[in-house]
Amino acid sequence: MSKLTVGLLFGGCSGEHEVSIISAKAIAQALTSWENDSKYNFLPFYIQKNGLWRSPEISQTILETGKPLVVEKQGSLWQFPEAVTKVNLWFPIVHGPNGEDGTLQGLLTLMQVPFVGSKVLASALGMDKIAMKTVFAQAGLPQVKYMSVSRDEVWSNPCVFPKLCDQIEATLSYPSFVKPANLGSSVGISKVRNRRELETALDKAASFDSRIIIEAGVQAKEVECAVLEREQPQASIVGEITYASDFYDYETKYTDGKARLIIPAVIPEKVAKQIQEMSITAFKAINARGLARVDFFYLESTQEILINEINTLPGFTALSMYPLLWRETGVSFPELVDNLIQQALHM
Repeated sequence: MSKLTVGLLFGGCSGEHEVSIISAKAIAQALTSWENDSKYNFLPFYIQKNGLWRSPEISQTILETGKPLVVEKQGSLWQFPEAVTKVNLWFPIVHGPNGEDGTLQGLLTLMQVPFVGSKVLASALGMDKIAMKTVFAQAGLPQVKYMSVSRDEVWSNPCVFPKLCDQIEATLSYPSFVKPANLGSSVGISKVRNRRELETALDKAASFDSRIIIEAGVQAKEVECAVLEREQPQASIVGEITYASDFYDYETKYTDGKARLIIPAVIPEKVAKQIQEMSITAFKAINARGLARVDFFYLESTQEILINEINTLPGFTALSMYPLLWRETGVSFPELVDNLIQQALHM
């Protein structure tokens, strides 16, 4: 029986480049584990920060060192390494813009080779927080109160901007969170408690994206559920995140010891079951495929469950909640990778 050649695609142009390398290294280890070695060959393809694809030989070096390549080589972004033609299935683990927002998925679709994860539409919806929330509202999923604004409004004349801030304060009050609509891993997010912080945060978010979302802050447990498609979407047990920092920012997410992951979450059983059901509803609402992690707020005082967001290409690092949730549900890392590949072959 011939092995399937899996193209492991990582790196990319976003601020999550380094996280992508760590995720890819973990997936590479799973592909070469004793459980999967007889099924798969893998070819790594590293995308430089300038968008250039590199050969498997260079890409393997990046996996081994864990360090990004200093951008030296220039070339055509549309001339792929020759080894691309050997790939039977792609496993993209490129996080952030140009990786999980539908752009890369569109390219892989044009290649006419199957790939792990969601297609163009679900990926775009999963990245754009404003579009995502619109779909969740249509699906009847409860959410925190929020507003969306544009970069043009933020960087408008001095007469308009104060009125925009007045409107935000009247609608949401403090504390609130200001986020670029199309970034992941908490990049560009600010927690604001007063007018000065609001003005600074809006300017910061506008520097990352032309669309900005402001969400009301809530006192709640932050819980997450992983979804894996096995003919039908299945939900993992629910996990909880606690941390000492002001909020779950980039440093807290990816620095060992900064956050504590509690699996299973310390919540009532009926609440966990409801979160699992809502996770599958969210997965189906955006027409996701393969995998996703769905994040929620659980307000203990009122027993409300509010959906926060869905991530269609969650991290696969040693600190990442997605593989940890499935491990505690009874699916090992190598088995999880195998499941995702097999599902992609039949999609």
